[in-house]
Amino acid sequence: MKEVRYIDLTCVQNSLIESARLAMETAYNPYSNFFVGAALLTRDGKDVIIGSNVENGAYGSTICAERGAILAANPLEKRMFSKLAIIARGRDFDTTEVTGPCGACRQMLYESSQISEIPIEIIMSTTKKDKIIIATIEELLPLGFGPKQLGIDITRFQK
Repeated sequence: MKEVRYIDLTCVQNSLIESARLAMETAYNPYSNFFVGAALLTRDGKDVIIGSNVENGAYGSTICAERGAILAANPLEKRMFSKLAIIARGRDFDTTEVTGPCGACRQMLYESSQISEIPIEIIMSTTKKDKIIIATIEELLPLGFGPKQLGIDITRFQK
């Protein structure tokens, strides 16, 4: 896990943050007023799939931006990813610390990483891009548990 400066990002990383920023503005967040956007890059680098948080009066039914992007990719048969960018803001404030994925999102990203057969890079940025942290999903979820630990053959999902 490392903190990096915005000017040191690659063009791909910068583009993902921008895609996540645009997705963030589509959040449905009447309860928290917290906007989160995520942008997933397919492992082949050809597609970016975005997601934003969608809240619900039954709070447990809320879908985070990260899981929203994974869910949006699934019917497209996109399940192999290399990178994910996350950015967030409040209704009336910019973030001063990066927003990392919640536990449920980390678990889904871990499983996606096993399907992808590479450690997914997670790029987390504040609203003003003055603090950016890059980590792998394995760093965010050490000793994770997924299909490989269960001996599940996931090759049919590797498209």
